[in-house]
Amino acid sequence: MDDRPAETAVRTPVAARPPRGLSRLSWVDAAVAAAVLVLVYAVLRVGHGTTVAFTTHQSVRVDTDPARLPYDAARSLLRMFTALALSVAFTFGYGYAAARSRRLERILIPALDILQSVPVLGFLTVAVSGFIALFPGSMLGLECAAIFAIFTSQAWNMTFGFYCSLTSLPRELDELSRSFGFTRWMRFWKVEVPAGMISLVWNGMMSFGGGWFFLVASEAITVDDQRFALPGVGSYAGAAIADGDLGRVGWAILTMAVMVMGVNFLFWRPLTAWAEKFKNEQSEASEVQRSLVLDFLRRSHWPQLLGRALRPVGRAMGTAGRVLGRDDRALVVDRTRQRTGDVVFAVVAGGLILWGLADLGHYLDDRTGLGVFGEPLLLGLATLARVVVMVALATVVWVPIGVRIGFSPRLTRIAQPVVQVLASFPANFLFPLAVWFFLRSGVSIDVGGTLLMALGAQWYILFNTIAGAMAIPTDLREAMDDLGVRGLQRWRRLIIPGIFPAYVTGGITASGGAWNASIVSEVVTFGGTTLTAAGLGAYIARATEHGDYPHLLAGVAVMSLYVVALNRLLWRRLYRLAETRYSL
Repeated sequence: MDDRPAETAVRTPVAARPPRGLSRLSWVDAAVAAAVLVLVYAVLRVGHGTTVAFTTHQSVRVDTDPARLPYDAARSLLRMFTALALSVAFTFGYGYAAARSRRLERILIPALDILQSVPVLGFLTVAVSGFIALFPGSMLGLECAAIFAIFTSQAWNMTFGFYCSLTSLPRELDELSRSFGFTRWMRFWKVEVPAGMISLVWNGMMSFGGGWFFLVASEAITVDDQRFALPGVGSYAGAAIADGDLGRVGWAILTMAVMVMGVNFLFWRPLTAWAEKFKNEQSEASEVQRSLVLDFLRRSHWPQLLGRALRPVGRAMGTAGRVLGRDDRALVVDRTRQRTGDVVFAVVAGGLILWGLADLGHYLDDRTGLGVFGEPLLLGLATLARVVVMVALATVVWVPIGVRIGFSPRLTRIAQPVVQVLASFPANFLFPLAVWFFLRSGVSIDVGGTLLMALGAQWYILFNTIAGAMAIPTDLREAMDDLGVRGLQRWRRLIIPGIFPAYVTGGITASGGAWNASIVSEVVTFGGTTLTAAGLGAYIARATEHGDYPHLLAGVAVMSLYVVALNRLLWRRLYRLAETRYSL
């Protein structure tokens, strides 16, 4: 029997403890939370302007008052990051399918070659009409068309890079996944994505720069002699260039530089520093990349709290991912079944492709005749010469520089924002200077167009070389130092094998990017002066402006033919060499 007083038997209620971690929140956590809230508010505030009413007969006068530039910059940034998120999702799905299915690879990689070769203006021609019909009476249709155009300037490079990472996965990582019996879901997120993270981040940075390059084309659209414009830095710059207003072009250039450096400091530099942990090496580098923003976030408790809150979601997705099967594929396959499947797949895919080509031929034959291909085929030779010269010069100039930057974290911290600004700067903004220089110096646009083309394409080689050099394990570099391997021998034994897969990715995307950049580099306009080079890019730009769909289709088809032929004859063979001889 309990002899204690009754009042002492009653338990005093205890106040509920706050969740573990909340009691330790500091001013850093408050600052991070405030920054996130401001970001969400800004996205909602700017995003509201994407749903206003719009009609196709509405005036397209772009307000070039410099006071509008902060809002225009925010609208452009929202489009860029939306397109980047879509590009990452596309990269994971498309790149994985191409790398893991031998049959799909035969269709998806040539299709990616064609998609890369189709100019942004070619996509816009279809996208504007389609999205306006999908969202009638709303600005959202034009917004989706602009985002889609930016997406097409970002996604292909990232997909090629991720595909290359998957096909050159280190053998020990593949054996680890098989021996532990990972599910395919686990293999993707625990093995394949981390192995390709450095390349993915640097290719994402380069692709983001490609989006800046085509910002003017995606925000100020002329299709079928009808002009559409969206609020943004690209349309602002396009209007200022058309008016010949150098002062307002200068304001656009300043705004673009601030945007690029801000995005680099707040987004890309933290990502590149964070991606260092995915480097495949036995010993840690003496110097690593640092980021003030990343260091600040690591002092905050929010990442741990967010990770703890999302852990049940991760477990649930991992459980659901078991339906995709385990990574225990047999190394020996039935050759008879494989050949039968290959034949059936080839017949079905080939039939669909032939049907599409026959339909395109009938369309062109009815309207212009098949002779429409003659002129673009000849003009394509001129553009091909510019592309070859640009890739060769970019290789000689930027590969040594990229290796130097990639091997030095300290130099990377200094060079990354500079390279990002240069790579992201739209060539259109330099057209006033280019027109003045070409007219004063007497340089033909047929020669100068190669220089303008390089402004938009050479950076793919530099960024991929940097990523390839950064991915070379530190212990291999230290071993070469200990053995005294220097000069050409070091390049032959370490650097070229180490960066070769990344360089091939950069070369193929630089080649495709150069074809795409020919649209804006072969036709240079400022005020009332227009310089036009002889080339396929100028041919497509002219057909797009006048809504001449037969000639536009012929130009795009010929450009795709040139790009696919170059990729098949050169770049794909180098890809196979990278997979078989130069994977770490």
